[in-house]
Amino acid sequence: MRRLAANLLSVFPRLKRVIRLGFKSLWLHRLRSLLTVLGIVFGVCSVIAMLAIGEGAKHEALEAIKSLGSQNIIIRSLKPPEEQKITDSSRQSFVISYGLTYTDVSRIRATIPNVTVVVPARIIRDWVWNVRYRVDAEVAGTVPWYPEMRNHPVQEGRFFTEREFDDKENVCVLAAEIVRDLFPLEEAMGNRVRVGSYYFKVIGIMTPRAKHTELGESAEGGNGAGGLNRLFIPLSTARTHYGEVVRHERSGSIEAERVELHEVTVKVDRPERVVEVADTIKALLEQTHKKVDYAVVVPLELLRRAEQTKRIFTIVLGSIAAISLLVGGIGIMNIMLASVTERTREIGIRRALGAKRRDVILQFLIETVILSGAGGILGVFLGLAIPYLVTLFSKMPTLIVFWSPLLALSISALVGVIFGLYPAMRAARMDPVEALRHE
Repeated sequence: MRRLAANLLSVFPRLKRVIRLGFKSLWLHRLRSLLTVLGIVFGVCSVIAMLAIGEGAKHEALEAIKSLGSQNIIIRSLKPPEEQKITDSSRQSFVISYGLTYTDVSRIRATIPNVTVVVPARIIRDWVWNVRYRVDAEVAGTVPWYPEMRNHPVQEGRFFTEREFDDKENVCVLAAEIVRDLFPLEEAMGNRVRVGSYYFKVIGIMTPRAKHTELGESAEGGNGAGGLNRLFIPLSTARTHYGEVVRHERSGSIEAERVELHEVTVKVDRPERVVEVADTIKALLEQTHKKVDYAVVVPLELLRRAEQTKRIFTIVLGSIAAISLLVGGIGIMNIMLASVTERTREIGIRRALGAKRRDVILQFLIETVILSGAGGILGVFLGLAIPYLVTLFSKMPTLIVFWSPLLALSISALVGVIFGLYPAMRAARMDPVEALRHE
């Protein structure tokens, strides 16, 4: 035990001396050392930054899918092809009839026992006014239990009640994204907004949602606001004010759409039955719809697919960052081999004075670890700063996972040892006599 303690005490001063010599040797060639370190800096930086950007995008997409509900099935109406237009002889006018119906909802409730709750929704795109301020929004007629079903709670105020639904009252709840555009100088709660010729009292404001919450599609079947710019009103009120036919006037033509429901959300009693119920709903709709004017979205399947994509994405980003570190490691090896050639006489003198091979190997390994370690530390700081700048200037969400700096720093140190081992062993294998003759 005493001998072991004595050996350890003798090792520390020698190791300290070797480290000091390593720093001194690298300082003699400051510019070359700096350029060598940059390869590791950018490699480590790319590992952290790319993982942070990728994790941010994946987290936002996964949260958007989760917000739709793992036990939910969403059925949306799809607009049929343009050849289904009906043209009048006097002027171009046509009516398109498509999508989900109240009969479909009744059949789903009656024939599928695993369905617990159904949320129908009718959505009309229109201008929403507050005096001189206006927003192009989706007016969504839905039911009072919409927030619980779609995991979209009210941030301020409340959602409309069943009494207000039955009485067809003109009340509305605004999406958080349109409040600042409609009410830039005053409070929205308690005020009134105008939609067409109807006025609605604002009784609540929904919580903000991710940009891809509605999976990039509006419930009307087009690529619209995706549910961000929405104004929620009772479905009964929407049926009274708008009916089932919506007319759009376009340059010299009038287009009318007959749609009873644009969106229906079905909740299944257990998550393991979601896929089975979705297949049953598809089969049921195929029997009652002559054309495919609907789309069935299963968030649970999307979530599983997104998680699989997340793993693949992480592997791809990690591979690209590993290549960057590999390039930095090759640079370190190249510089250390050049250093061995330049310091041949120095190596010979050290060997002649009694230095062993392991001392020479340790000397060059220390220098490579110093280079890679310094590059790793600088790369970590730069890698932590880049995601912040990306979020600040591009508003793109980023997420730095706690293990990415540790992983990048560990890999940089490992790269230094691996790529410094060959130059160190080459230096140690030199014949002291031949090394002393080197000019």
